[in-house]
Amino acid sequence: MNLLSAVRPLPFWLGLCATLFAPAALAAAGGEGPTLAGIPVDFILFAATLLSVALFHHYVLQVALTGLAVIAGYKILFTGFKFGPGLAGFGAHMAHEWVLLVNLLCLLVGFALLARHFEDSGVPEVLPKLLPEGWLGPFALLAIIFTLSGFLDNIAAALIGATVAASVFKRKVHIGYLAAIVAASNAGGAGSVVGDTTTTMMWIDGVSPIDVVEAYVAAGVALVVFGIPAALLQHKHMAIEKNFHAQHKIDWARVGIVGFILVAAIATNVTVNLKFNAIADSFPFLGVAVWVALLLAVPVRKPEWSLMPDAVKGSVFLLALVTCASMMPVEKLPPASWVSTLALGFISAVFDNIPLTALALKQGGYDWGFLAYAVGFGGSMMWFGSSAGVAVSNLFPEAKSVAQWLRHGWFIPVGYVVGFFALLALLGWHPHEMHKEAPVAAAPTVVIASAAAGLAPR
Repeated sequence: MNLLSAVRPLPFWLGLCATLFAPAALAAAGGEGPTLAGIPVDFILFAATLLSVALFHHYVLQVALTGLAVIAGYKILFTGFKFGPGLAGFGAHMAHEWVLLVNLLCLLVGFALLARHFEDSGVPEVLPKLLPEGWLGPFALLAIIFTLSGFLDNIAAALIGATVAASVFKRKVHIGYLAAIVAASNAGGAGSVVGDTTTTMMWIDGVSPIDVVEAYVAAGVALVVFGIPAALLQHKHMAIEKNFHAQHKIDWARVGIVGFILVAAIATNVTVNLKFNAIADSFPFLGVAVWVALLLAVPVRKPEWSLMPDAVKGSVFLLALVTCASMMPVEKLPPASWVSTLALGFISAVFDNIPLTALALKQGGYDWGFLAYAVGFGGSMMWFGSSAGVAVSNLFPEAKSVAQWLRHGWFIPVGYVVGFFALLALLGWHPHEMHKEAPVAAAPTVVIASAAAGLAPR
């Protein structure tokens, strides 16, 4: 990437800053955060960051880091943080957030290596033999993707499903079925704290896995609603063809490693929350546990270390957006409700669901099962609305068309709405109380000390 292409998003940011910062500087003296048309400037900058990610999707890391720098600079200069004003307040804020960020970094990179262990185990090559004939074959593949995503990263589940589909359909995969593959992977991860980055964030933040698992009620209904028409569409486009004579060997050692890492993560999080809850926010226990398990398994099977650079790059992008979300004045957002949660699903089809989840966690007052379903599944409505969609579209470039995705994948928004209201009718909306104490502003001396302690190398 040359220098010119790297700075293409900058004119957008420079114009936005010139428009917003001048009135912000004048309004900041009043004590209340500056607004534009009644909207806090913080949210306008955050929305601009997310919009830029969608518009300049080839430069998402640069956009996210630029947005983070702009928002942090704005907060430091004009509004301050809950912990205090200026650089000291920013330092204390990061000291408060560092455990979440490190946990998320370790999990995102660790799960990328875990997913490759599963891909190299030989299990994906055996999956076609499990598929029945007729239209039930494509539907069964969606159900398998749904199931895999519950214990495997949804991106990996989508890629495995797309690879199997390319094989059994001789690469004649209908764009509507590609959309269904993405939807199945996102729906399958919505009710599992290890199945999607958004639910993992909830888990790290202290939300109980029991509160998240109810999302499977909506996700299961949605799978039937979108899965049947997608399977019929694919069967009409290209019937399933399987090679029953192909011999595949499963590497059970790698399968065992996947199970070992997942058990280590779950056991650690349960133990910390039950017995050491008082110190759960002081150290990234969950992320460290995953990496200890990964390293312990190295003598048995080595991970694909070459995945690390791309995994770290993608993780830094997401962490930048999460950090931006953590600085938003969520007390000025409308109260959480099932209506706003339903809307978040449609919003996540356009804007990245990671920062939307971070905002919701900071605000509180949601029914976490509804939120997990909305932000997890909602991104399926657009090819760029989720990381799984982007990954599958890279394998099938013909899917990178908003018009074709919406036209042939019409059953996905229908499935989203039907699943949401099925959950609402069966279980009802039961918002959870804040699972964490709201941060209290500290005295300047305490702020500086805590910032130094939190930012010091460990």
